[in-house]
Amino acid sequence: MLSRRKSHFPAHTIVNWFADLYKSLGFEGCSSHSGRRTFVTRAAKNIIKAGGSLRDVQQLAGHTTLQTTQRYIEGDSEAKKKIVDLI
Repeated sequence: MLSRRKSHFPAHTIVNWFADLYKSLGFEGCSSHSGRRTFVTRAAKNIIKAGGSLRDVQQLAGHTTLQTTQRYIEGDSEAKKKIVDLI
């Protein structure tokens, strides 16, 4: 996305835009970063259904290493219980 001046937005502009958007929607404690974490976590949980891998999630997130992507993925206690029950 380009600005009106046909250049890329500075990072702080995007951060502020998300903060204003979330505030107008009544979302508390949300940020551009929390939205990114949610996207990466949901993508990681569903990537197999799409026939992909964590490498695809890494590329979607724009991370250079898989370790960075892994730090964004949040665990799910309910999913861990289901896995243990299957074993």
